[in-house]
Amino acid sequence: MSDERGILLVEDNADDEALTIRALKRSNIQNPVAVVRDGAEALDYLFARGAYSGRSAAKLPSIVLLDLNLPKIDGLEVLRQIRAEPRTRLLPVIILTSSLEERDRLQGYEHGCNSYVRKPVDFAQFAEAVRQLGLYWLVLNQPPPVGP
Repeated sequence: MSDERGILLVEDNADDEALTIRALKRSNIQNPVAVVRDGAEALDYLFARGAYSGRSAAKLPSIVLLDLNLPKIDGLEVLRQIRAEPRTRLLPVIILTSSLEERDRLQGYEHGCNSYVRKPVDFAQFAEAVRQLGLYWLVLNQPPPVGP
């Protein structure tokens, strides 16, 4: 399941990062994964600024896997800024979080997330959730056409 476009994983927890990458590999999802560890870095990556100013702003990931509880800028604010920018407005953003708060889920959808997935505690369940996300968003889903 390789694609020239990658996955942006926004995750500050090293264990969750490793589990996500391991689960993607076990599911034979070979898209490259870029990892950023806070909300400010996620926005810099997506908008090709700061440390990522040399990156092509036109090359967006296929999907963003976004944690909510992030340093510097929280996940909901990252999502809000993604949706406020015309170039990234339609980018698939999947909130992948351990939060049980209904308020977080509601705000995630209000800010335009495409999906809200709670991270299972058990690795086998987590790996299956990541496999299903990868299959759906990277293989089955038809993204919007690229504009002129």
